[in-house]
Amino acid sequence: MQSLWLENQSLSLRDVPRPAKPGEALIRVRLSGICGTDLELARGYYPYTGVIGHEFVGEVVEAQDKTWIGKRVVGEINAVCGECEQCRNDRPTHCEKRTVLGIVERDGAHAEYLSLPVANLHRVPDSVPDEAAVFTEPLAAALEIQQQVHLQPTDRVLLIGAGRLGQLIAQTLALTGCDLRVVARHPHQKQLLESRKIRLITEDEIQPRRWDVVVEATGSPSGFELARRAVCPRGVLVLKSTYRGEASVNFSSLVVDEITLLGSRCGPFAPALRLLENRQVDPTALIAARYPLAKAIEAFEQARQPGMLKVLLET
Repeated sequence: MQSLWLENQSLSLRDVPRPAKPGEALIRVRLSGICGTDLELARGYYPYTGVIGHEFVGEVVEAQDKTWIGKRVVGEINAVCGECEQCRNDRPTHCEKRTVLGIVERDGAHAEYLSLPVANLHRVPDSVPDEAAVFTEPLAAALEIQQQVHLQPTDRVLLIGAGRLGQLIAQTLALTGCDLRVVARHPHQKQLLESRKIRLITEDEIQPRRWDVVVEATGSPSGFELARRAVCPRGVLVLKSTYRGEASVNFSSLVVDEITLLGSRCGPFAPALRLLENRQVDPTALIAARYPLAKAIEAFEQARQPGMLKVLLET
């Protein structure tokens, strides 16, 4: 099958064997999405060799349970053992033996086919088109914030960053009724937020030490510094982005102000699909371009452009 292969920070189109893992479903990929983690992997933030990509919607073509065959699906990206201490304590996304689709020891979604355990799969409702379903994984990641932080309608919430993931975070946070403001840099990012009546704020307008919850979604040291200045004493600072390298942090100030620093990544798929089915979230406006898999290298070049939103690959 055709695939997009990453090795030594270099991307190439490569013919590889179809995945054939015992006990797993074989899925024909219909659409896959290029995300910030893909771009950072290609820059070398984590040593991965193999087929890249983890956002997808596809169709099951082989499975031991024949009721899955022909079903449109999305899939959770962590394949877990179910037996280690983390799994036994209901922390499967931190499984000590996990493989991660397109990230850790498991070929990913920028290919004609991929393989996942049936336990990872979720059926896509008929009313949800492929162009929306392909956003299920990042939408679930956005919802993870609400799994970790109990937001009150009176909370002042600041989101820094309105890119691919930031736009989804903004839409999901807006549903909570909190007092939300978003820092967006690029005009088209601002237009998308304003079209959904999500309020913007400039960096100069941010009052320091006044925000109950601050979500940092830029993955940059400057974004973290702004978030740290904004969060109030005993507030929560959520890190919702992939960071490459190291950042300088004044930990003494975090201790003195009793700040809760919270890392956040994978989230719940079932509520994400419900939001898509009920049209409470619309990710399709984030699609900037679509490319055939054969032009995946060109697609990655476009995805790397500053302020670029979602670039999709289709097979």
